[in-house]
Amino acid sequence: MTTLLLLRHGETLWNTERRMQGHRDSPLTERGLWQARQLGLRMKNLPFSRLYSSDLPRAARTAGEIAAVTGHTIISDERLRERHFGVFEGLNQAEMREREPEAYERFMSRDPHYAVPGGESPAQFFERCRIALEDLAQRHAGETIAVVTHGLVLDSAYRAATGLALDAQRPVPLVNASLNWFAVDDGRWSAGRWGDAEHLGPDGVTIFGDKRL
Repeated sequence: MTTLLLLRHGETLWNTERRMQGHRDSPLTERGLWQARQLGLRMKNLPFSRLYSSDLPRAARTAGEIAAVTGHTIISDERLRERHFGVFEGLNQAEMREREPEAYERFMSRDPHYAVPGGESPAQFFERCRIALEDLAQRHAGETIAVVTHGLVLDSAYRAATGLALDAQRPVPLVNASLNWFAVDDGRWSAGRWGDAEHLGPDGVTIFGDKRL
């Protein structure tokens, strides 16, 4: 069995503006940098053998704050990127609806097999995440590894562990700079603690979809 400790990057400018990020990037806010540093201090006291990160800058910067404290070498892996949202990237919800009304309607239907033009469908993205994370689990069997990644990669892991359908609304939040525990044993997933942000305190948390964002 391998323990996957999945970590979401710190808060970004586009998180606060509620813009679709996908493969495009926006910088960590001052709050996001603080969150990443607090996450690094938390990780100093947790044993793990490897530190993986998405190659997108917001994740890499967060991983850098962890590595600065723990001394781990960052292993970059583009398979850990956020879902590609094609023509929606960089837009907020109102802009998506206005500029791409047909695509927006299909997107909001939660069809697992619909891909926004230029992007990935939920089904394609889920398989990418599952295969990548199971590969890392197999590569480091019996170890605990840390993976700095993105909100919907966490979502995919949650669905893999709980069996939640791709078109079903997730009942738990996505928390910036949070710790999320999963175990993988020969392709069998189980979920542990979710959205752990104790290191941020009650006033330092950013939750997607929450008024605190």
